[in-house]
Order: sequence, then structure tokens, then C-alpha cells
Amino acid sequence: MDGWMDEWIDGCMGYTAHSSAMAGKTLNFNVGVLGHVDSGKTSLAKALSTVASTACFDKNPQSKERGITIDLGFSSFVVEAPEHVQAGGYEKLQFTLVDCPGHASLIRTIIGGAQIIDAMMLIVDITKGIQTQTAECLVIGEILCDNLLVVFNKVDLIPQQKQKATIEKMTKRILLTLQKTKFANSKIIAVSAKPGGAEASDESPIGVEELIKAMQESSYIPKRDSLGPFLFSVDHCFSIRGQGTIMTGTVLQGMVTVNDTIEIPSLKVTKKVKSMQMFRQPVEKVSQGDRVGICVTQFDPKLLERGLVGSPGVIKTAFGVLARVSKISYYKLPIETKAKFHISIGHETVMARASFFHTENQESAGETFDFNCTYKHQQELFAPKHEDGTTSHQFALLQFEKPIQITPNSSLIGSKLDMDVHTNMCRLAFKGELLEIFTEKNYQETQLERIKVYKNKSKEGLVERMANENEIIVKNLLKKDTNSQLFVGLKVKLSTGEEGIIDGTFGQGGKVKVRISSGLQDTTKVLLQKLSAGKKKGKSGQENQPSPDNSSEPVKVILNFKKYVFSNSKKIVQT
Repeated sequence: MDGWMDEWIDGCMGYTAHSSAMAGKTLNFNVGVLGHVDSGKTSLAKALSTVASTACFDKNPQSKERGITIDLGFSSFVVEAPEHVQAGGYEKLQFTLVDCPGHASLIRTIIGGAQIIDAMMLIVDITKGIQTQTAECLVIGEILCDNLLVVFNKVDLIPQQKQKATIEKMTKRILLTLQKTKFANSKIIAVSAKPGGAEASDESPIGVEELIKAMQESSYIPKRDSLGPFLFSVDHCFSIRGQGTIMTGTVLQGMVTVNDTIEIPSLKVTKKVKSMQMFRQPVEKVSQGDRVGICVTQFDPKLLERGLVGSPGVIKTAFGVLARVSKISYYKLPIETKAKFHISIGHETVMARASFFHTENQESAGETFDFNCTYKHQQELFAPKHEDGTTSHQFALLQFEKPIQITPNSSLIGSKLDMDVHTNMCRLAFKGELLEIFTEKNYQETQLERIKVYKNKSKEGLVERMANENEIIVKNLLKKDTNSQLFVGLKVKLSTGEEGIIDGTFGQGGKVKVRISSGLQDTTKVLLQKLSAGKKKGKSGQENQPSPDNSSEPVKVILNFKKYVFSNSKKIVQT
């Protein structure tokens, strides 16, 4: 094993996490470093870290050229555990920093990074304040984590005599913004990760020691659960000749041991775990929250740059999903049924057509989707709370343009990433949690009918004539090409007050017969006779128009019903 350990370390510095062999000694804490492009995230991560990034701090040529991070980078540093962490049995605290890109066009990568973090560090360029992508990062953080530390960077660019006033002014502005989020009263630290900028000589960072102290104070012991199936988020993959292929990443749930079999669904293969490393040491077992390198039998690493690996069968190939969703308040455009959105789940982003619907009661929705419940179709996703303070549970059917690999109970974000990348608008439209995954390719024919979503529909026709006092002939209620049999037996109401039932069709022109069980009122019969008298046929066989002095309104026939949106049989019902 020693023969490849050094090669492994050189190839993926920064993948390390707390070792099970050192359980009770070192706690790993994953911190997402997010912010607008050029806010100094990577410089800050370098200033904080003693280990290089898994992504080698911008391995991508485009990153080096532009000086920005285009891939998720991982780095880490170890400090003394604060008292509240020591009380949990740990001596050391390792911060693993997830350095996410700030590109507007790469927001899908940020979402992939945010789903594996315990806390978030939002980096704000103090010379610019909150920018579009800063706000989007804040939205993602609010969806996917509960702990935030705000860092003002580049304070050295503010003249010395103005620094205190500028920091105070920006602090008030940021706290006001955070007041409407779960991050109200978050701690704010001012630093300069790279005084003088990228081209400056190696000056010592400003405020980093205070930042590390704040990180220690705000740390906590994350809830780790080794139960349940193993799930592993891979962020880097490479091979070592003669040894196998190494996947580095974070254990999202469960645990795995050497010699276990794991599945790589995107490649449709299972592999045996040959060995694992954390803290540059071999370990036999890893569990939720660990950052680890897993060596498996050889496969081409180019086929798995990043993605999900897990216990056989736990990761599903999804052609569509049902999710509980809610609108993101910062998104200002309508979110309409049948519109297409970019759906980001873990490291996957796919285009999907959305259909929205909601419950009509205020009962709390369960962890799974209730197929026995009836739901009301909605043309547009609305704000979670109504004006009267009540809340409806809103859902979405998301039909993917191509299948993706996902796990049950994942979070998702719906975005309009095709909007202009320079737009000054939040492009994150809605958030949600998966309730049901459709794994069959033909789920639209076999599964959707189980979802009882209805639309309220209304049709209106006119009484053409009275056949007798218990039967009328109605025109214009249905179109000529409508399957009239679907409507036979449904109730209708006349504008004169009587109620009737569609008894059948009449002729070939889409007309129907309506039976009035209680009989027409005398006033209605007089009205119909009067209207009929004004429409006597002329010599040509055409109906004459009513005379100008005939002021009687025609008798309308109203049909109200519910149409089930996903019914293959075009199911129509009335309450």
C-alpha cells in the first residue's frame, strides 16, 4: 500500500477528512465558501488552508487564464477544537473548505457544492457590496444549510481613514438584507485575504486569525448517522497504475468498509472497495460526514469526473419526479405550468417541464406523496403564504428531458439559467424536496394517472328549442369534434334556474339533449316559445334573425365540471 500512498497524496491533496481510526480525536466540518465572482474566495481559502485543493486551485486552463475558480475546490486546515466541541469528545477541529465558483453561468456547480456543507461562509467584496450572484449564493445557502458567517474581503482597498466607517455602513446594509432570512444576526468579519491583489508580493493576510476564531466559535458537532444505505458524493477521480481508480469526495449518508461492493450508476457497474484513506492514513471504515479517498478496481476516471456512488440500488435513474415546492421570493417573473426550468439536484442539472398543483386544505403534508389525495391544478406557482396567513402545500411534476442519477429525499432548485448571465435579477425560481421518483421510461403512460390533479372547467351553450316540457335541445355547449359521450350524465344549470342532465347527443352538429326532471318553469316555456317564434325559417330554409323589438335574452345552459389533468381516459367528474 505504501507504494501508491505518496502518489495518491500528491495527486489529490486536500481530500482528507477525520479518520474513523481517530474517532473521538478530530471532527471534520465542511464549510462552503461562496460569493460573487472576483470576491476573493479562492485567495481566502488559500490564506486559511495548509493543504492544497483537490481541484489543485484552478486546474482548469480557463481558470488560470482568468484567475477565477471554475470547479469545486477542496482544502482543509486543522485547529484546536473549541470547548463546546471538546465536550463532544474531539480534540481537533478540521475545517474542510468547499471553494465554489462565482460564475453566473456556473451556478449549477455551486448547487452541487452546497449540498455537502455543514455551514456557509459568504464572501462579499466590501468595495462592491451585495451583487447578483452574492444574492443567489445567499438563496442557495438558505435552502441548503442553517449556519452562515459573512466575510467582508478586500478591506485593504479602502483608505485607512475610511475603513471603520465603511465596514460599519456595509455591516448595517448586510444585516438588513439578512433580517428577512434564517441568517438574521449572523456574525460578520472583515479581512483582506490577499493585500495588494493577485500581483502583489506575499504580504500577510489581514484579519484571518480573527476569522478562524469566529469559525471555531460558530462550529458545532453535525448530526452524523452511519445508518441507512451508503451514499458518496464524488468530486474528483483519477487512477494509479497497478492499484486502481481513486474517487475522492464526501460521505453523504451511511457507511462503507473495505471489501464492500459499491455501485457507480452512471456507468452501470459495481466495484469492490480495495482500500480507503483519510488523514493520509489507511482506514477500514468511513461514515457520514467523512471526506475520504476510496480506491476501487480499475475503470476510466474520465468517465466519472464527479457524481454519486453508493450502495447497490440506492441511486435511482430518474425520468421525472414529484416534489413539494415553494417559490423563492427573490425571483420576480411568473413561474408557470408547462414552462421549462433548469432543475438542479446534487451535481445534476437537467431541463424539465413543470406542472404545478396544490392541496386545498391546510393539513401538514407527509414525507411521501399521497396518491389518494385530490389536488387542484394551478397555472402559476404562488407565494407560500396567502393574504389571510394560511398556507397551501404546493407540488410540482417535473418531467425531465433526459434521465439523471438522483437519490430519494434530495433537495432541488428550479432556475432559469438561460437568462442573460449579466442580468441583475435572481434566476433561482423555486426550491423543493423530492417525494417520488419515476424510474420507468414510459412513466407518463403508466404512472401519471395515479396523480389526481384536476382543473375546474366551465362550458356554456344556448337552448335552441324546447322538445317538450321535460326536454330541451342545446347548441354550442360542445364542439363538433368533442367526444360527447364523456359528458352524458353530467348536470347542467339553466340561466332561468332549472337543473338538468345531459341525456345524449342530438344530430351530428355537436348538439345535446338535456332532460329537466322537474319540468321547465312556465316562465321559461313562455320565453322559449317567444324566442322560437322569432326564429321561424324562411323560404330558403335559413332561420330568420329575431326581430329588433324582441328584447328577450336567450336561455343559457352552464356546465361546470372537473377535468383530471393526467387521466389517460380524459376523466371528467362533478361534485
